Amino acid sequence: MKIGILSRNQSLYSTSRLIEAAESRGHEVKVIDALRCYMNINSEKPQIHFKGEELVDYDAIIPRIGASVTFYGTAVLRQFEMMGVYPVNESVAITRSRDKLRSMQLLSRKGIGMPITGFASKPDDVKDLLDMVGGAPVVIKLLEGTQGIGVVLAETRKAAESVVEAFMGLKANIMVQEFIKEAGGADIRCFVIGGKVIAAMKRQGAEGEFRSNLHRGGSASLVKLTPEERKTAVAAANIMGLNVAGVDLLRSDRGPLVMEVNSSPGLEGIEAATGKDVAGLIIDFIEKNAATKRTKTRGKG
Repeated sequence: MKIGILSRNQSLYSTSRLIEAAESRGHEVKVIDALRCYMNINSEKPQIHFKGEELVDYDAIIPRIGASVTFYGTAVLRQFEMMGVYPVNESVAITRSRDKLRSMQLLSRKGIGMPITGFASKPDDVKDLLDMVGGAPVVIKLLEGTQGIGVVLAETRKAAESVVEAFMGLKANIMVQEFIKEAGGADIRCFVIGGKVIAAMKRQGAEGEFRSNLHRGGSASLVKLTPEERKTAVAAANIMGLNVAGVDLLRSDRGPLVMEVNSSPGLEGIEAATGKDVAGLIIDFIEKNAATKRTKTRGKG
């Protein structure tokens, strides 16, 4: 099988592990920088060129598209879909999950548990917005932020009002969410492949840090999921339309709450914490599904 990996850096842990897992199973693998691709968009034979070479005869494509290049990266992925190449995650699903507000609305519509979330555009509405989510402390998130960047915990109402007004003054789009105190600065990353949770880890924030991101000093450990947590993680991935996803949950007094659904979850932390060959399981999924070249979004916007 000929597999392409849309990644800007083949030395990244996740990319290199996917290469290793695919090659060990006898597949041909090429790492493709989406920003170096250019496309011939036509109704007869859509094409993608990369560094002067036409990319042809690919069976599957694994998108590892960074948040900063979502627009162009998903355009390239969409072109692969139009050419009949099987995408591990489809372009529409990635775009849907990257829009924090849209993803929360979709999860809410399906009755998935989540922190109470508020959204507004005018500073005049801040006081009522804070009341809507239960008052301080609150978590304030930039919609465009990733990996914990642009996430602020405002512990008092005055601090929350100041932060929200400051972000709005900069024309930044933000969400305001209730703070789940009982989570204790920890969350659970559930790794979903093909509608099953294949691995899970608990991420604990560093001392004095409410964000649990590993690169911010957080630690990871094995965790046993409840049936409700498994069901919630699988449902969240399915609602986004993602075959491979990292679903981040908070344990609350009212059950598991979805914090985020990640379309390009990192492999290093989950493989280290669980000892599982997650990269190999992704390749296994491709082997079982790519032959059919099923692309639901082919021909759609």
